[in-house]
Amino acid sequence: MPEARQRPASTGHQPIQAGGGIDPHWHDRNQIVYAGRGVLSVTTDAGSWVAPGTRAIWIPAGTLHQHRAYGETTLHTVGLEENPLDLDAPSALVVSPLLRELILAYTDPAENQPDETQRLRAVLLDQLRRSPQRPTYLPTPRDARLAAACDVLREDPADARTLTELGRAVGASERTLSRLCKVELGMTFPQWRTQLRLHEALRLLAEGNSVTQVAHACGWASTSAFIDTFRRAFGHTPGSRRA
Repeated sequence: MPEARQRPASTGHQPIQAGGGIDPHWHDRNQIVYAGRGVLSVTTDAGSWVAPGTRAIWIPAGTLHQHRAYGETTLHTVGLEENPLDLDAPSALVVSPLLRELILAYTDPAENQPDETQRLRAVLLDQLRRSPQRPTYLPTPRDARLAAACDVLREDPADARTLTELGRAVGASERTLSRLCKVELGMTFPQWRTQLRLHEALRLLAEGNSVTQVAHACGWASTSAFIDTFRRAFGHTPGSRRA
């Protein structure tokens, strides 16, 4: 990442144009980030998280990160002294309809009186404690051979080559790459490929591409297979307005 600086972990909201973002920075407080509109990615040295309308990202104090917006995005941030989730690493959280409305209301202080803000905060913290985590994390490999194989798919998520075939292209055996996936990525290569394709799908959907176009561009065998995978990952279909 480029040179970073500290920014206050403020509570509020701001628009970010499609393709725009916020440069690497860190906060001295914990933070929740949420895209009330559009799709937001949060990237650290360890990897990236993606947040459609059904997800928020927990960012612990001191974590170096940067944001990027896909589609016209409204970024909502909640700065917290507390750690209601007891997490020391970034994580994607499920945003229920109630939690969404709480975040939107709490991050618009101009609309609330101080006592109302305190009541909203108390309920917001309660809902955060109940929010389950979901894996929208795409880890970044460190080994040069695995990184080269992953970069091939970053360039073209629809590339259907097996790990053995990718290994030949980067000079590593399938067994070596498979072991590195488990050690460095914490998942199998097919799982990482699926996460990558889901990240790309969210970006393409936010840019206005059709579900069928996205399914083809990201390498799913059929549109129905893409819809099924997307629904299981995010809790709604890719054609819904929450995507």
